[in-house]
Order: sequence, then C-alpha cells, then structure tokens
Amino acid sequence: MSDKEPLFSAKNRKLLKNPLSSDNPITVQVLGICSALAVTAKLEPAVVMSLSVMAVTAFANVIISLLRNTIPSRIRIIVQLVVVAALVIVVDQVLKAFAYEVSKQLSVFVGLIITNCIIMGRLEAFALGNKPWPAFLDGIGNGAGYGVILIIVAFFRELLGSGAIYGFQVVPKAFYDMGYQNNGLIILPPMALITVGIIIWVQRSRDKSLIESN
Repeated sequence: MSDKEPLFSAKNRKLLKNPLSSDNPITVQVLGICSALAVTAKLEPAVVMSLSVMAVTAFANVIISLLRNTIPSRIRIIVQLVVVAALVIVVDQVLKAFAYEVSKQLSVFVGLIITNCIIMGRLEAFALGNKPWPAFLDGIGNGAGYGVILIIVAFFRELLGSGAIYGFQVVPKAFYDMGYQNNGLIILPPMALITVGIIIWVQRSRDKSLIESN
C-alpha cells in the first residue's frame, strides 16, 4: 500500500471548495476588491480577468512551491514578484494574440494582476509551505473563488445597466417601447462595491459562522 496522499483527498478537495464559499478571497477575506470595481461593467472582461487571475495564481503557486526550499527568506518577496510578473506578461501577450478586443477593454488591469493581493497572499500563506500539487489546487480554488464573485457582479451590472448579457441584448425592444430604461448608475464603479456588499450580506446571513469568526 502506498502511503502517498490521494490527489483529490478530502484535504485537497477543501483547497478547491473552501475559497468558493466559506473562505472566499473577496467576500470573506476582502481581498482583490479593486479589480471587482474596475472590470465588472460587462461580463466578458470579467470572465477573461477571472481566468487570467486563476491561471497566474495556480502557476505562480506551483513555481514558488518548487523553489520554496531554495529561496532565501530575505528576497522571497522579490522572487515572488518576478514570477508573477513573468506569468502576467505571458497572459497579456496571449490575450493580445487571441482576444485583442477584450485585451483593450481590460487595458492596464491585466498588468495590475502583478499587485493583486490574493496572489501574493497565497504565495506567502500557502505556496511557500506546501508541495506543488496542493499549491496548484489552492491557486485554482482561490482563483475560482475570486472569479465567481467577479462574474456574479458583472452579470447583474451588465444586465441592469445595459440590458445585455455577454454582449447579447436580452431585454426585448418591446420593454423599451413601454418605457423601460437601463440603469446607468449600476455601471458606475461605486455600484460594483455596493453589489459586492450585497453578496457579502447574503453570504453572511446564510452562514452565521462567518460573522462569529470575525
């Protein structure tokens, strides 16, 4: 019998599941709020940003985990920044090559992934002390937890603010003929913060342990 831990043991599954709910990086840890405000006016850039952050977080975790025993403590932050910056450059070039219009919409925000506190937090808190496979799962889980919130916020902002979802008009023209108006306020950055606040309120009202832990 092998004493190796199964790839998807209960412990490893928690690394994927917890960031989606009870340990969500945005709604519980309150990290990565800036991009939630900046890229959620439409669903498409929110989805692309979510996938980009997930990829960078997962692979940065793996690289730092592989190097964890060789990185001198005094320069670990510099090494982490170099790794993240290199991965962000790769992601940016891929977007420019295959999704140029979305890349233009995201503008400088792809570059700002380098300073995303979720990524740096996972490198410090997890990747430096764990093996590559759990570090990879932790990166995927936290990237997915971040992405879920971005997509929920973007869905409602685009639907109520533009009458569309993923660029496709879903509010019938007949509604506009009857006097329906898109809510222009909801596509402004402050409404993203309010929407995130509502999600946090709903989550904590359903899970009282989150209130007690804070």
